[in-house]
Amino acid sequence: MNLILLSPDDITADGGATIRDPRRLRHLREVHRATPGQRLTVGIANGAMGRAELTALDADRASFALAPLEEAPPPALPVHLVLALPRPRMLARTLEHVTALGVKKISLLHTRRVEKSYWQSPELEADRIRRHLVLGLEQARDTVMPEVTLRRGFRPFVEDVLPDLLTHRRGLVAHPGMAMACPRNVTRPTLLAVGPEGGFIDWEIERLLAAGCEGMHLGPRILRVETAVTALLARLF
Repeated sequence: MNLILLSPDDITADGGATIRDPRRLRHLREVHRATPGQRLTVGIANGAMGRAELTALDADRASFALAPLEEAPPPALPVHLVLALPRPRMLARTLEHVTALGVKKISLLHTRRVEKSYWQSPELEADRIRRHLVLGLEQARDTVMPEVTLRRGFRPFVEDVLPDLLTHRRGLVAHPGMAMACPRNVTRPTLLAVGPEGGFIDWEIERLLAAGCEGMHLGPRILRVETAVTALLARLF
């Protein structure tokens, strides 16, 4: 936890902040080994960051005196990530990784090779998703919460949603066997589509390309989704 992310509920009437959840309290005690008087990096969700003085810490709460917070969060990556829904354990890790890297728009998409049971996972509950996003923000010292959208139908997404997303974005589909290698140092707004374990089926690739996306590959190795997404974002941006 490189940043203590404060929600509006944490802010007190006197302009300070108090946190009470066990996870953050445990981290303050066991990892930071924080003591009253210490200054720590904090940030307001979707707002500014800065340093705050820890004024009290016990088993039930930690209190902070907030000076004016004036530091802006790091810039976001110019990408909308369209990710075929991974299996639940991989989804949790992937959300944390891409959030730490600066992705702010994520669409989780159903494709032919996505198990239908994945959509029933507790990991898709709003509180669970938010928990993983917060962990990514805390790791990266960022405050801007990503927006995650669930897209349970491939055809409706490609026909009704994707054209609008591509209006001001370059569309890229990562898939083995494509002719173009993954570009580097991309600066323009981009939509990046990544398939499930086993990849997109041929029909899905055809529909994505017909909608205006460009196919690309990451090399001869076949990677797990969480590895591939991290490698793609690092290479593209």
